[in-house]
Parts: sequence; structure tokens; C-alpha cells
Amino acid sequence: MKTIISKGTRAPAALFSVIAALLFLAGCNSGESTEALPNTGGGSNTVSYSGPPPASDDVLNFKRSVWDELSGQNKCGACHNAGGQSPQFVHEGDINIAYAQANTIVNLSDPSQSEMVTKVAGGHNCWTTSVTACTDLLTVYISNWAGGSEGSVKTVELRAPNIQDVNNTLTFPSDTDDFANTVYPVLTQYCSECHTSNGQTPYIASSNVGIAYDQSKSRIDLNDGKDPVTDEWILTDEASSRLVERLRDDRHNCWDAECLDSATEMLAAIQAFIDRLGDPEPIPSNLVTSKALNLANDGLLANAGGRYEDNVIALYEFKAGDGPTAFDTSGISPPLDLTLSGNVGWVGGWGIDIGPAFETEEGEMIRAGKAQGSTADSRKLHTLLTASGEYAIEAWVVPGNITQEDSRIVTYSGSSTARNFTLGQDMQSYEFLHRSTTTDQNDPMLTEANPMLLQATLQHVVVNFSPDGGREIFVNGEPSGDVDPDSAGLLTDWDDSFALVLGNETDGESPWEGAVRMLAIHNRALTAEQVAANYDVGVGQKFFLLFSVSHLVDMPESFIVFEVSQFDNYGYLFSNPFFISLDETQSPSGIPLKGMRIGINGREVVVGQSFANLDLTLNASDYVAGSGQPLSRLGTVLALEEGPENDQFFLTFEQLGSNTDVRVEGPAPTQPPETGSTEFSAIGLKTFDEVNASMSKVTGIPTTQPGVAETFTTVKQQLPTVEDLEGFLSSHQMAITQMAIQYCDVLVSDTTRRNAFFPGFDFGENASTAFDDAGRDLIKTPLMEKFVGTSLTTQPSDADIEAELDSLMGRLTTCGGGSCEAGRTETVVKASCAAVLGSAVTLIQ
Repeated sequence: MKTIISKGTRAPAALFSVIAALLFLAGCNSGESTEALPNTGGGSNTVSYSGPPPASDDVLNFKRSVWDELSGQNKCGACHNAGGQSPQFVHEGDINIAYAQANTIVNLSDPSQSEMVTKVAGGHNCWTTSVTACTDLLTVYISNWAGGSEGSVKTVELRAPNIQDVNNTLTFPSDTDDFANTVYPVLTQYCSECHTSNGQTPYIASSNVGIAYDQSKSRIDLNDGKDPVTDEWILTDEASSRLVERLRDDRHNCWDAECLDSATEMLAAIQAFIDRLGDPEPIPSNLVTSKALNLANDGLLANAGGRYEDNVIALYEFKAGDGPTAFDTSGISPPLDLTLSGNVGWVGGWGIDIGPAFETEEGEMIRAGKAQGSTADSRKLHTLLTASGEYAIEAWVVPGNITQEDSRIVTYSGSSTARNFTLGQDMQSYEFLHRSTTTDQNDPMLTEANPMLLQATLQHVVVNFSPDGGREIFVNGEPSGDVDPDSAGLLTDWDDSFALVLGNETDGESPWEGAVRMLAIHNRALTAEQVAANYDVGVGQKFFLLFSVSHLVDMPESFIVFEVSQFDNYGYLFSNPFFISLDETQSPSGIPLKGMRIGINGREVVVGQSFANLDLTLNASDYVAGSGQPLSRLGTVLALEEGPENDQFFLTFEQLGSNTDVRVEGPAPTQPPETGSTEFSAIGLKTFDEVNASMSKVTGIPTTQPGVAETFTTVKQQLPTVEDLEGFLSSHQMAITQMAIQYCDVLVSDTTRRNAFFPGFDFGENASTAFDDAGRDLIKTPLMEKFVGTSLTTQPSDADIEAELDSLMGRLTTCGGGSCEAGRTETVVKASCAAVLGSAVTLIQ
């Protein structure tokens, strides 16, 4: 559903009459009775009110929603009180005066644009460590005052952005000379083993320099690496050319001992190429362009639109982006803020990433990550949920893998065995544990109706409890189909001394690995319709970008609007474009629109142009005032270049109105001949999580072991993502080899583990004598039994594998002088182990 309200403001007439009446009352109410009203805001700094009674229900609603929350001395009450500075919107002597003063700085039609909010957003006296948290809370307080019917959804009001032209930019030259003399030599020297025209894509090291240039353009950022202060080229964490990122961040086929050195050499070649391009140029005059926008400065925050949040009592959108605290911005006091500890990082576009324990290069152990609230603040969950007798936990999560067992995603508990509720992961199932008068606190409800419902990707999960319906689980807007094994009961047995925790238990015994993008706790169960609606809204930092096209269509306040979000740390998602005029008296009449493309930083994006085939007419019959005319249901992901604060976007058109840009497409590439075969292989590849789980199972090394976990994170993108055998790439084999080496290194380096795995073998004996026939058998037999298997219908030949192992051990134990150096025995076993573990026996299924 589209929940957009066209522009509008609140009429001030009623406000003037209220102020006039209050000024009259202020002059003659010395004998007026007073009324003591409780402060519902909670906290230790609350102010008791005993002044004149509220003059209307709206004044009373203002007190409950805004005054009670802000009147404390730790918030606005320290300054904007009866004897303080204007406006005195937390006047403690007369709630009616406070109401009138507040009306001068709020916009009840669009609370986020209230002066009270924008003032704090600009840095004025935020009472938390996050300005974003303060502005969110103020918006919630004013929204609660504005009111809304039960079951209503939040809406977003479109507003015109600042109109700006497209900036000048650097562009790729049409000839290949500059590329051939700078970047191309590095690519052909180090990447030609794989990325040639006869190898794997991209063909960045093709023997044809033209092909290599075309394939490299989308992987070079022409704004990369120059320090804005010194104007010198440097290797920074923000360098965003994909050719650099693959070396620096992914450690993809580095040619130096240190991948940073390889990345530096690649960036130096790119910088040499950029230096040859001269000064930035204006965009080509033939392009038909919209006006330009910046996401951070011009985007209209769209996250509230369409969500059901009437009964949210704790809300975490993780907007802070840094620091040790995840703020509760529900507006329900006391705020249940969470303290981040251990291995927790922030995700671009809102979210936190919770990781396993690991050891730093300096030898420091970092605990598994979690986010935990205090028991005092968590008590509001007990108070409000036991009062309603029902609740819903709603979360957007990205499980780190599908092999985690007994792992806590969200829990309100005291230990691994004592809880009020828990949403957890058990392999590929979501687990819902819950305490009531009819259940044991550890009785699980699992998503067993679909045994593979949990996937290592972004998922929307809702677990409900109500006294008449019991427990329910929804994943991605749909019910899981599971039935609560226990009868519904009451929440009277809940313990109020527990704490809310994300990613673990309070005792640290049940770690979970993954990302949490949003968490909301409701004190009512959500209906199936509300769950579906909240799923449709999506998650993450989302904006409406309003690209002005009034200069192209001769229609006032005309815009093409995209829903845009920072997809992750590396890209943007553009989706669901529509045309609208903010002048409600206008509607389009026969305006042609053809071939829309997205530009960034002064040039059209090379890939991802999902809207280039648009060919439609903007007309009154398809246009709805206030909602506009939809253009497409498609979306596309574009690479992040300079970040949401700096990247500038615009649109181009082959035709919009009477403006045209004739484009001639080149000839379609010749398609390879069809093989004619319709048969499919009966065997396939294990995917990334299956590879990791298999290696863990056969070696006995947990996937959470720090070295293993770090290696898997590094090579995960190089491992297979689909099971199709025809999709096998050489990069898959390199990644699985690195995984095998790490697992075998951990296995053999641990004295207890290796003695149990290779019983009878003497690791203390010199390698020159340890690997005689008997010694080799003590290594080969466990590897064959535990890695390869026996008595299988189809499996590699034992004799072939043993012959390869014999040859490997023979080469590695041929040492000069008849005796090998210390430590060679372990090295030979590790190599033999990795040779089998990293072979097709692990990769193929």
C-alpha cells in the first residue's frame, strides 16, 4: 500500500483563539482551583503538576504525550519552564499556557518537521548521547499528541527538496590509451590467470584491451583515493574502486604477502589513470536530466510510512551508527536502552552486526557480541506485557549462518535456563520459548512445518502470544504453519528481575551470530494483516528522493519519486518510482516518458539500469492526486561511491515531454551456440554455509573458533552460492582450500584434538622417519574414514586418494641432510589433511 500524504500544514486559526483565551485566563485566574495530575513519563527527574486543570481533552492529551516526557530537569524542563526562556512549553505552573506555547513550535500534520524537532536535530540540548535518538523521541511524543485511531498506520508527507543542478564530473575517455598505460599492465600481470576472455568474468585482464577497459569501468571510481585536504593520493578505508576493495577487504588473490600492498599498487595505477583525465567536465549537453539530489541532505525519511506501531513499547532502529548504545525510541518511559559489548559492529543503513568471540592479532580475546538492557529498565516489559496479557516480538534479522544451535536472537531472561520469552535460532528453524501458566519456560515452539524456513539472509520475523490464540510465528509476512504445542495461558508467572538481551543470554552461554536491522516489542499481538503490512514496508534507512522535472514537463511542482535506501555498506537500492505533482490542482495530460536512467556524480551508471526500457504516458486517467502515477515495480542496486553524504544522484531520459535524447544502441553481442542438451547433472556443489558446516562436522572444530570464523568471513563471498555444478569457478576451489587449511591448522595444532583424530601417530618424531609405511597409514586411515567415507554408492577411488597422499608426504619429507627441521611433522599432517578436506569430497554433493 502507498501511505503518502500530499503537502499540507495545520491551520492556525484555532491556535490563535486558544492563545487569546489563555492570555485572558492568565490575567484573572488568581482564584482558580488547581488539580493535581500524575506524571506518566516515568524516570527519576519527573515533575509533579498541581496547577489549573486542562481546559480541554486535547490539552490533557498534550500533557500525557509531551509535557510529562519533557518536563524533567534532565530534559527541556531545565530551561523552558515558567521562569525560563521562551517558548515555555513545559510551564510547570499552568498546563494550558504550556499547551499554547507548544503549539507555536509543532507541526501536528508532520511531527518530524516541527521546530521543536529540527531545533534539537541541529544540535540544541539533546539529553542523550545521540541526537538521532532525541529527534526520534520528540517525533514520537508529538505524534502521540497528534493522535490516531486504533490500527492506524503512520504516514509520510512529501515535501519539495532544494532544487540543484547536476555537478560537473570526471568521465571515462572513449579511447583506451590512458587505461592501457596505467591500470591495464597491473591487471594483465596479476589477474590474467583467471580474468581473461576465455576465463571467468569480469574480463578485466583480457588480451583485448578494449574488452578489459569496458569490463573495468564499473570497477573504477574516478573520485577514488584523493585526500580532500592535501590533494594527495592515499589508500584509505573509503577507497571504493571495486578493483581495490577486492584486494584490500576481500583479500582476493593478492600477489604480495600483505594484501594491503597489493591494494596500494592497484590504487596507485588507478590514480595514475585518473590524473590523466584532467579537470571535471559538465555532463553532455544532449542528456535530458532531472535536477540533482543528495541522499543524506535532500532525502525525505520514509521509514515510518505504512507501519503499524500503535502498541510498540520498545523500539530499536539502530540509527546511531556508532557508539556503545542502541537507543529505545518507542517514546514509552523509561527508555530501555541497550549497551553493546563484545564483538558488535554497526551496519550502514541502520543495524548492528553481532559476531562470535575471536582473538586479535595482539592476543586479546574479544567476547562474543551482545546488546543488553538493565534489569531496572527491562522491568517495563514485565509491567506492560503482563498488564495486557499478550505481546508480539517483531524483528528484521540476518542470521550469520544456518548451523547455529540453541542461539538467542532476542531474549528477556535471567540465564540460559530462566526466561520470560526468547526468539532464537536452531539450525534452519526459528525457536520461540515462552513462560506462561501452562508452559515450562524452556518449552520450545519451532518452525517445523517448513524445516528450512530460516535462511542466512534478511528476514522479517514476528512471534505472537495471546491468551486466546497462544503462540504464532510469522516469517516474511506469512504464518509458518506451526501450531503451539501448549495451551494458551497467562503471564502471571513472569519474573520482573530479568533483562532484555540481543545476540546472547545474560550469562553469555548462548551466542548468536548475525545482524539485527530492527526490533520492536508490542504489548498486543499483531494481526496477520498487520504483520504483512509491516513486512511490505521493509527495513533500514529509507528515503523518498524527489527528482524535480518541472523544467521538462511545464507542470508546477512535478517530481519523479524513488524509494531509496542504503542497501548495505556498499550499495544503494532504488525502487518503486512514481510521478507526482505536489500541487494538488494539477494532473498530467499526455506526457510521454521513455528510457529513464539513473546517474551518480555527474555520469550515468554503467550497470543496473532497470528502468531504461520504460515507455509510457503520464496521464490523468492513471494519476491519483496525493499518490501520483506509478512508473514501475522494479528495483535496482547501485554501487556506493563516496557515501550517502556526498554521492549526488540525478535522472536522465530518452524522452520526457517534448525533450528528447536520441540514442542508438550498438549491435547485440553474438550469442554462443546452444548445446542442445536438456539433461542436468545429478550432482551439485555445496553452498557456502554447507561447506563450512561439513568441514566443522568432520574435523570436530566448531565454526565459531576464532581463526575459522575469521577465515570464513573473509572467503565467504568466494564460495558457491548455488548448487548448480555448471556454476563452478576456480575461485570456489581457492576459497575452499583456504577454509580447509584453517580447519586442519586448528585440528593439528591442538594436542588433544590431533591425538584423538590420529591415534597412535607420534607427532614428536622427526618427519624424515615419522612417515614410514606404518606412520602414513596412521594419517591416511582417519582421513579416509572421516573425510571421504566408506561403503558409499558413489565415491572417489580409495587407491587414487591414497596414492596422491603418499606422493604428497614423500615430497614434503625429502629433506636435505637426511633430517627435517623441527615442526615439519605437523606441517606434513596439516598439508595431508587440507589436501583431502579441500577436495571434491567436501565440495561435491
